[in-house]
Amino acid sequence: MIPLADDNPTRTKPYVVYILILLNVLVYLYDRMGALGSIGRLWDWSMIPSFVINGHPITKTIPVLVNGAQRAAEITYTGLHPRWLTIFSSMFMHGSLLHIGGNMLYLWIFGNNIEDSLGHAKFVAFYLLCGVIAALAHMAVNIHSQVPTVGASGAIAGVLGAYLMLYPKQDIRTLVFLGFFWTFIEVPALIVLGVWFVTQLLGLAGSGGMMGGGVAYGAHVGGFVAGIALILLFGGRKLVSGTRYYRRSPRYDDAPDKWRSL
Repeated sequence: MIPLADDNPTRTKPYVVYILILLNVLVYLYDRMGALGSIGRLWDWSMIPSFVINGHPITKTIPVLVNGAQRAAEITYTGLHPRWLTIFSSMFMHGSLLHIGGNMLYLWIFGNNIEDSLGHAKFVAFYLLCGVIAALAHMAVNIHSQVPTVGASGAIAGVLGAYLMLYPKQDIRTLVFLGFFWTFIEVPALIVLGVWFVTQLLGLAGSGGMMGGGVAYGAHVGGFVAGIALILLFGGRKLVSGTRYYRRSPRYDDAPDKWRSL
């Protein structure tokens, strides 16, 4: 299932979401300009668990093209100083178009309603806190890892957890693949986000806590749980009490009042 949109109107413009998406895109484009092999020019901005924990520089050998010939180049990761800054800088970095595209899609669909419920300033704090907790969760299960970690998915997982708590019945327009066929259906957020979280838990268990297939499952699980806890701390369902939303599901087409209270 791939979520594509929701019909959950907001009272305010999600300016923070717009800015976050813009920053992520700009950082990605800058990182890939003049990239050295598979290493972006902002490699030192990525978060490496063993570096954050013990501060030891890391040397990596990568293949590069020199005058048309492939040669081995040795580069040293020095990180940022203080080294915990990489927890924040890595939130705005991505490894591929698919990586950033998927993350920004989820932020676009679900972030606006969480920003609307919290307000702009609190949403900034919420987003960054989720990202930090996700990074700590990732480091907790990858203490000795020297693999660079990048991506906004930990913070965005927190947004998903908050959305699940505030709008569990909200229909999400979802792309579903059925073998060689595909279709669009309306699925409650409880199912869409619940399935997403279960797949992350299974991935975490299957990888033994380590990064599996390049996916930081620990960060996803940690961020999601952080989002649930933080949104409850900020007020929980009281944040949306009295608000109304529109469910586009066809089963409501004959209802006299299409606006449904939560």
